[in-house]
Amino acid sequence: MKRMNRDLTSGSIAAGLWAFAIPLMLGNVLQQFYNLVDTWVVGRYIGDHALAAVGSSYTLLTFLTSVIIGLSLGTGSFVSIAFGRKDEASIRNGIFMSSVLIGTLALVIMGVFYAFLDEIISFLRVPARLTEDMRIYLVYVFIGFFAAFLYNYISNVLRGMGNSAVPLCFLALSVMLNVVLDLYFVVVLEMGIRGAAIATVIAQYASAIGILLYFLFACPNCRISKSDMRWDRCNFKSILSLSGFTCLQQSMMNFGILLVQGVVNSFGAAVMAAFAVAVKIDTIAYMPVQDFGNAFSVFVAQNYGAKKIERIRAGVRQAAVSVIGFCILVSMLVCIFARQLMGIFVDGANAETIQIGAEYLHIEGACYIGIGILFLLYGYYRAIDRPFLSVVLTIFSLGTRVVLANVLSAIPAVGVVGIWVSIPIGWAIADVFGVWYFCINKSRRGKIET
Repeated sequence: MKRMNRDLTSGSIAAGLWAFAIPLMLGNVLQQFYNLVDTWVVGRYIGDHALAAVGSSYTLLTFLTSVIIGLSLGTGSFVSIAFGRKDEASIRNGIFMSSVLIGTLALVIMGVFYAFLDEIISFLRVPARLTEDMRIYLVYVFIGFFAAFLYNYISNVLRGMGNSAVPLCFLALSVMLNVVLDLYFVVVLEMGIRGAAIATVIAQYASAIGILLYFLFACPNCRISKSDMRWDRCNFKSILSLSGFTCLQQSMMNFGILLVQGVVNSFGAAVMAAFAVAVKIDTIAYMPVQDFGNAFSVFVAQNYGAKKIERIRAGVRQAAVSVIGFCILVSMLVCIFARQLMGIFVDGANAETIQIGAEYLHIEGACYIGIGILFLLYGYYRAIDRPFLSVVLTIFSLGTRVVLANVLSAIPAVGVVGIWVSIPIGWAIADVFGVWYFCINKSRRGKIET
């Protein structure tokens, strides 16, 4: 296991960050393929209404999964800080407490979801002709929610110890399985939207069980013994703070997208279908920056645990340069090839859907620097054990997005474009506050906040 872990408290900062970040980036891009493959197969072989149903489902699923991912990220930060201190006992105790808490919550969420599924669909303002397709898809695909917990939890524990390669390997195998099963169930067996959901669930459990077995057999230093099965007050307080605030930040961010989805749905099937495709292209475009932010967070957390403040300061500068350069490049590519990217998932005959989606991508794509900086700020404040500041940044971004989406889209001359422009405005406002807070803290104390 030690050969697979990466100690980011020594050596070249840039080389270490990128070596750790690249598998993380590839892994999350692959993870997005779960729903992207569904989108491509459904859009090409079932139809526009089914595509709109899957798209709306994706937003809901992202919000619910973000709760588990946020808690897992917080656990990963705890593991990173303990790893920097070389405290294996705290790592094992933290894994015991956090796995029990998050696993139980995952089961509770599944129970509540199935009990109130009809009410949830109604809340999303889904058009009546799409309700049945969406319900069928959600009933089957949400069986995979516990698998999402297993994979994301173990992945974040491994990443906290500097191991980003193993989660990528299991996810790659899972994605290939998902592609094959999607085509088989939908195209060959003609199972429709239900087949796409079942394919995703099987693939999710394949990656979850695979990484669980790896963790149990390949990480002996993390095996829980009887002495680790206790509620350590200090460790529990740290995990609760990191996981709770990170979960709140992640779920609030995606709840904002869910509220925006409700406004999008009010504009009809064409806008819903365009948004369903464009938001996935958008997400994949800036996903590497999000993952670089998570890698940066592990770097900062390990050095924070090791009390190497000067190294953190140098890492902040190098990470900012990397993110800004990458965002400029991706923004250019998305803006130039917006229509072609939409055409990958939407039949050329649906010109209206392609046009609406391209308009969205032109607006969002020009502003990726905003979300890139925001991801760095999220990762930084989580790593120095100040996760509540990430929540504050999300409130700025989320509040602006939801208010402006509702207000601007209600103006006839603006319409759906008002939804699109509200998102980058929210990023910009959060960035201004986050950078301002960082700068005044540095100038007042003469050092990074600790």
